[in-house]
Amino acid sequence: MALATSISSPQLRHCSSSVPPPRRRPWRRLRPAAAVAASATATPPSEGNIVIVGAGVAGLATALALRRLGVGAAVLEQGEALRAGGTSLTLFKNGWRVLDAVGVADELRAKYLRIQGMRMRSPAAGGRDLREFSFEEEAPGQEVRAVERRVLLETLASKLPPGTISFSSKLKSIAEQGPDGTLLELEDGRQILSKIVIGCDGVNSPIARWMGFSEPRYVGHMAFRGLAEYADGQPFEPKVNYIYGRGVRAGFVPVSPTKVYWFICFNRQDPGPKITDPVALKSEALELVRGWPSDLLAVMRSTPEGAVVRTPLVDRWLWPGLAPGASSRGGRVVLAGDAWHPMTPNLGQGACCALEDAVVLARRLAPAAAGGGAGAGVVEAAMRAYETERWARVFPLTARAGLVGALVQWENPAVCAARDGVVIPRLVRLGPFLEHTNFECDLIEPAPQSP
Repeated sequence: MALATSISSPQLRHCSSSVPPPRRRPWRRLRPAAAVAASATATPPSEGNIVIVGAGVAGLATALALRRLGVGAAVLEQGEALRAGGTSLTLFKNGWRVLDAVGVADELRAKYLRIQGMRMRSPAAGGRDLREFSFEEEAPGQEVRAVERRVLLETLASKLPPGTISFSSKLKSIAEQGPDGTLLELEDGRQILSKIVIGCDGVNSPIARWMGFSEPRYVGHMAFRGLAEYADGQPFEPKVNYIYGRGVRAGFVPVSPTKVYWFICFNRQDPGPKITDPVALKSEALELVRGWPSDLLAVMRSTPEGAVVRTPLVDRWLWPGLAPGASSRGGRVVLAGDAWHPMTPNLGQGACCALEDAVVLARRLAPAAAGGGAGAGVVEAAMRAYETERWARVFPLTARAGLVGALVQWENPAVCAARDGVVIPRLVRLGPFLEHTNFECDLIEPAPQSP
């Protein structure tokens, strides 16, 4: 597996200090276990001593942010290629600020539509309007675009040096090795001793489990998602469309001139057996909203069977004093994104928070990882600072997303009538509701590459 080339230190815009250049030191692959014990001398963290597990949004964004700060990292991905599955992600202002910071936002903006507003309806009477919002009028400065997950990952990966990502590298076990670091054993028998491990391995993270986190909690809702294709151009205005029923809600949003993303959330006591037949998936989704507005049904019917997925919605609330911290006891392993704080999609903040994690962690960790004299204590302090900063952000958002989901999934007829007749038309205010998308994130100037 090739490593990132050595890069010199960048300057942070609006910052007076610079990050010292990293020292080149290869990370080690150890086959016999005795080789681990033989390494008695701890070396300072450096390029090649950082391993990121998982090439999803959090993992690739963290690798890119570190690189722009002058620190290289290797990325392990269990799949044979970047994950092409999934549909699209709706990114709000805070997500776009991070993408600006790491230098990929404009490339993505050129491909995806800017959403201008939001329309809320009831499925009754073919889609009775409840409320319409304009982002420009009610939330000035907001930026909302839906992007294809596959394209987002490919764009982030394209800015990393060749060989940064090692595919078919599934984690088998993880173990502390004292001052030498953390030993990662892969399914194919490789062993990697790393000074710093960043777990970005998703909702069902083995690293989070090793650190003592509970399994993500199923919240009682399932979600269908799909990506419709219109070869001759999709006909919809650039608005988010929400339709609220009793225990079922759906929506769709134009992604690009030829694609439209849609979703359905529905109550279910348990996730039930996994369905792999794509025709059966699409049929079940259409049955859930039979008789709903014709535009939603048209979008769903324009979706290739292979572009429909069904997943249980889960979260994990990071209760103070009860949940483990984001970094391990030894201060050498840290979590980011869904591996740490899976949340329901009710606020559209899962991917946005993963991107926020990436830049905050990179800025905290880069000086410690690049400093020639930095020891384990310095790295641990950087991880703890990241944990403190991000916990204050992600715990309230995770809880709020869960509570919003519980409220909008009501089945009681009287409660739904109050929602449709009073709450949405008269009480909801878009500006205050989207205050959580405020996130300060200065640009990270790219580091000049060494010849």
